[in-house]
Amino acid sequence: MVGVIDMSRDAFENLVAEALDTIPPELTALMRNVVIVVEDDAPEPGLLGLYQGVPLTERGDWYAGVLPDHISIYRNETLQICDSPEDVVEEVRITVVHEIAHHFGIDDDRLHQLGY
Repeated sequence: MVGVIDMSRDAFENLVAEALDTIPPELTALMRNVVIVVEDDAPEPGLLGLYQGVPLTERGDWYAGVLPDHISIYRNETLQICDSPEDVVEEVRITVVHEIAHHFGIDDDRLHQLGY
């Protein structure tokens, strides 16, 4: 692929970890039963991240003994749309915040209003 940023999986995972470190501690303390992973390939073209689970706002008394919510950050799709390593850093940060917001029950319309 011509023009795609070359970045190792380890380096990309470090960017995801750094993006997570920018989330205010008072918010990360509220995150429950969620795992965040880096995957190389997205299930569909153009998808940079995906939240699968039950948002905190929809959990009730029935919510027990369920598998963790799953946030995927897709390395190859992200690298494909970026023009520089600095773009990758920013896109990873935006994607991580976007998917975590879904965990908190914030929908895409509101996220786009907020610039994510």
